[in-house]
Amino acid sequence: MMNSAPMLFSPPGSHAYAQRVASALGVALADHEWRPFEDGEHKMRPLESVRGRDVYVIHSLYAEPGHTVNDKLCELLFFVGALVDASAARVSVVAPYLCYARKDRRSQTRDPVTTRYVAQLFEAVGATRFATLDVHNLAAYQNAFRIPTEHLEANGLLAQWFASRLRDTALTVVSPDAGGVRRAEDFRVRLSKLLARPVEAAFAGKLRAGGSIAAKPVVGDLEGRCAIIVDDLIGSGTTISLVAGHCRALGATEIHAAATHGLFLANACEKLGDGMLTSVVVTDSVAPWRVPDGSFLERLTVLDSAPLIAEAITRMHVDAA
Repeated sequence: MMNSAPMLFSPPGSHAYAQRVASALGVALADHEWRPFEDGEHKMRPLESVRGRDVYVIHSLYAEPGHTVNDKLCELLFFVGALVDASAARVSVVAPYLCYARKDRRSQTRDPVTTRYVAQLFEAVGATRFATLDVHNLAAYQNAFRIPTEHLEANGLLAQWFASRLRDTALTVVSPDAGGVRRAEDFRVRLSKLLARPVEAAFAGKLRAGGSIAAKPVVGDLEGRCAIIVDDLIGSGTTISLVAGHCRALGATEIHAAATHGLFLANACEKLGDGMLTSVVVTDSVAPWRVPDGSFLERLTVLDSAPLIAEAITRMHVDAA
């Protein structure tokens, strides 16, 4: 029989985020040792007994200074294996941002399906369950794993933020591509319920080839309305920038962008900080360390997703009891 309280661990790269989750749960992060070696290798081990415990390891798998994506992935995999070897009853991985999730199918001959390979790695080291926040392709994520998965959505947080600020504005929610229509529609329905009035929908087309993106015109009513472009993540900023330009051309009076994960790669901040967007709203699943001081930072809002993760851990732990 498992101890009644869940145990939370986090590698150093996600310690601040995990601390907020632990605070929301009213527990303390469990103690561990993280030790680097001169050749770039490392080890991580729990300093408390995990025998028979329901354990959760929180680690957001994005690159940041001093830690590549692969560094974080390896340390998480090895620590999960150590917890399993130490006789934890269950080891659940909670990765707010899941790396390699965009490479979920073969778009060219002999392409890797990296999403599936990552899933197999976690299964191989003995992970019991995997939870993440707004993956790029939900069906691919669910089909990649052979262990139970949890998929959390930030649309509730995002819709509440916009509802509190655009209560009396005529709104149109825009999906930037066909693959994001379900996500944008869920956001639109939530926003409409919060506002107790109709919110219009629109969508854009997108072609991607060889790393280049060609946006197609937006279909929907934008004239004299406020547009909210909804996506799962902002990478290079190209898609949001192109779609925002189409919305402006169709008569949108204000344009906002909402996404769960803000990577802000390369010159994304320059593309999105040119005055086209009134605001950009993301969650803290990825720390905005690439965003410099300036006009874009002044328009950027980062929402706290820790309470959402804490609620999910509570539900998973109750199921395990």
